[in-house]
Amino acid sequence: DKSMLRQQHKVVMDGRRALTITGVTDIDSFDEQMVAVFTDVGELIVRGSSLHLGKIDVESGELALDGEIDSLEYTDNASSRQSLWSRLFR
Repeated sequence: DKSMLRQQHKVVMDGRRALTITGVTDIDSFDEQMVAVFTDVGELIVRGSSLHLGKIDVESGELALDGEIDSLEYTDNASSRQSLWSRLFR
């Protein structure tokens, strides 16, 4: 059961250069200035510069990114969306 593999939501930041997020359920969008992911506790928006997605583990819900991290913001925006995963795996 894949839900048993998914980790609880956790954010670990190493300085302002590296970020690991667990409990990710979907990726909404990403570019060098913003990464938006859906987690068990709402949407998390990471803003910065030179952001780069590293490790992405769909089964465990873990995502790692690096770059210059300026802010982390949670929103409760759970409106209908077309996720990156659904666009990639049509």
